[in-house]
Amino acid sequence: MILHSPGRVEMLELDSVILRDNPLGDPHVRQVAVYLPPGHDEEADRRYPTLYLLSSHGNTGPGLLNWRPWEVNIQGQIDALIADGSLPPVIVVLPDMWTRYGSSQFINSAGMGRYEDYLIDEVIPLVDRSFRTLRDRAHRGILGRSSGGFGAITQAMHHPEVFGAFGCHSGDLYWEYACIPHLCKMHQQLARYDGTDTFARLDTFIREIPTIRPKNSAFWELVMSVCWSAAFGSNPDAPHGFDLPIDPDTGALDEEVWARWLEHDPVRKVHEPVYTDALRSMRLAFLDAGAFDEYQLQIGARALSRELDALDIPHVYQEYPDGHRGTHYRYDVSLPMLVEALS
Repeated sequence: MILHSPGRVEMLELDSVILRDNPLGDPHVRQVAVYLPPGHDEEADRRYPTLYLLSSHGNTGPGLLNWRPWEVNIQGQIDALIADGSLPPVIVVLPDMWTRYGSSQFINSAGMGRYEDYLIDEVIPLVDRSFRTLRDRAHRGILGRSSGGFGAITQAMHHPEVFGAFGCHSGDLYWEYACIPHLCKMHQQLARYDGTDTFARLDTFIREIPTIRPKNSAFWELVMSVCWSAAFGSNPDAPHGFDLPIDPDTGALDEEVWARWLEHDPVRKVHEPVYTDALRSMRLAFLDAGAFDEYQLQIGARALSRELDALDIPHVYQEYPDGHRGTHYRYDVSLPMLVEALS
């Protein structure tokens, strides 16, 4: 039971210029949920470190505030950590970076829009204008789980001038294992939809995403593959703004497109000098994964940790006896470590 005054959440509305006229016609007016810690309203001169928490595929930042069976939501988690002294007061931002494909993967792409620019150039300035944040990289971090974990490490690599620490929980890493098991089913899954060829079936699927019933495991696998394709196979000259990673006739992997995907895999990007330097500059680089992750993301996390060791980049890697789903409780580990690093 929380015996102290809890924090509160304020919802900001952002009319995004960057997301206006995005390729999917997704809303450009977005909610930005902001957790304000206990004492924020009373201590008028105090400023706080800030964490940006990115959601997994199929969810949004504000969605992390929803009720969860047998668990507290993210607001309850943060309140409890502050109440027991584990977590210093911190502002936590939950941005909405949803698309029709279930996520934006938190990067710019021709097929979905400029979501990286939206975060860096619109969301962060809005939060800094609206609340008493400590407005520098030394006091600003980013974290997330699954696709959000990929987004967190990617933004830290791309924007070390903005973020000084990151947490990657069960992130999409080492894509030979993380992605190929989905892509090998993509041609077969598209065959369920109307059309004379693979591209026509893709058109049907994209058009019908909101109304497809049931949204079963096959749906989620396919929409995940389409989301990845839009993010990592970006091509402004292609239909829907991206190239398929598979041969449209046989379903076999398109090696040229796949090679472009791999340029986004943090396990490989870490060796590019600009990204090596970015990661080395972090006050904390936190990685974890469940030893029994259903998508084998623990293998990618181990591989990245080994690469970081080889490059003498300080980091924390933890592996725990659980799977991929239902592991929001791991924020109890990363949040205090990140805020300590940013304090």
